[in-house]
Amino acid sequence: MAKKAKQNVDKIVKKVNKEFEKTSSQIEGLVNDALKQFDSLQNQVQEPVRKLLKEIDELRDREMKRFHEEFERRLEEFHELQSSILERLGVASKEAGEEVKKLTDEVSKEASTAAKKSAPKRTAKTASKAKASTSKPAAKKPAAKKPAARKAPAAKAAKPVDKSDLTLVKGIGPATAKKMKDAGITSIDQIANPSAEDQEKLKAFSNVKGYSQFTAEAKKIS
Repeated sequence: MAKKAKQNVDKIVKKVNKEFEKTSSQIEGLVNDALKQFDSLQNQVQEPVRKLLKEIDELRDREMKRFHEEFERRLEEFHELQSSILERLGVASKEAGEEVKKLTDEVSKEASTAAKKSAPKRTAKTASKAKASTSKPAAKKPAAKKPAARKAPAAKAAKPVDKSDLTLVKGIGPATAKKMKDAGITSIDQIANPSAEDQEKLKAFSNVKGYSQFTAEAKKIS
């Protein structure tokens, strides 16, 4: 009776162990499947995120490059504008100096004329010395006119234009002038009356502010 009871217990234990092993195997299989799915899902998520981060880096690099180029272009335009303003102010001061010089010459001429008109009145007081006094001013009159004759060539000497100075053209600053000379544009005449070859060279500066007026401004100078 005891043997039979023991056999029944052993069968039950074996059956329980077998079921336990079976259940453990199933659980282990489910865990493995879950891990595989998790790995697959993780790869699916990581790939788009990695791609998105790469696109963001590329976009950032492009925008930074564009920003630096735009900043440099604006800075160059500012320097050219500053140079142009300083050059115009210099020209204006020269013109003002010439006007002052002309006015001084006119005043000196008027003073000389007034002195000549007053000379006969003084000589009329002394009748005995009239002939001598009238002959002496006549000799001095040509000497008064000589300074005026000398000043005329000086004014003409200031007119010649250095056509190799491209900065005389409105809108062309020192930086642009240097680039133009490096490209083969070395004279204002090449801008005022460009050949087909010169036109192709000038097209490289079409992004410079005031480019459309370069020819017209150069013709004013030439």
